[in-house]
Amino acid sequence: MIKINYDITDLLFRLLFSIIFLGLGAEHLFADQIIQTMMPDWFVFKRLASIMAGLVLLLGGGSVMLGYRTQLGAAVLGVFLIVVTVLIHAPSLIAYPDNLPEQWHWLWDVYQRSNFVKNLCLLGACFHLINHETGRFSLDKILAHHV
Repeated sequence: MIKINYDITDLLFRLLFSIIFLGLGAEHLFADQIIQTMMPDWFVFKRLASIMAGLVLLLGGGSVMLGYRTQLGAAVLGVFLIVVTVLIHAPSLIAYPDNLPEQWHWLWDVYQRSNFVKNLCLLGACFHLINHETGRFSLDKILAHHV
């Protein structure tokens, strides 16, 4: 069995885990037209909601990526995932947008099931990170050594 140093696997885990949140955070801030169309009609200020979500994603994802207050960043991302999964993806498992042609319902189903399961997987990683000790390649460890 190949054994890789814990500090390196921790860094790789945090980097790879954070990519989706950083990418989606940027999308929410700079190119959210499609995201807004997926929001329920009862969202009044869709652009504002998108900006707020983008900031949460960037802050939480950046925190985990850098290893700076990782547990807090993971908790923030976990709460975000619970909210978006319950409010957006779970209802979309049983309902289609009014303007979606019937021949595309199968694609909507695949997309929403994929997002629902992906969010559950990411939530599991958030739970792990809440109790995770970051390695030496984290900002928390670097700052602790310089104090």
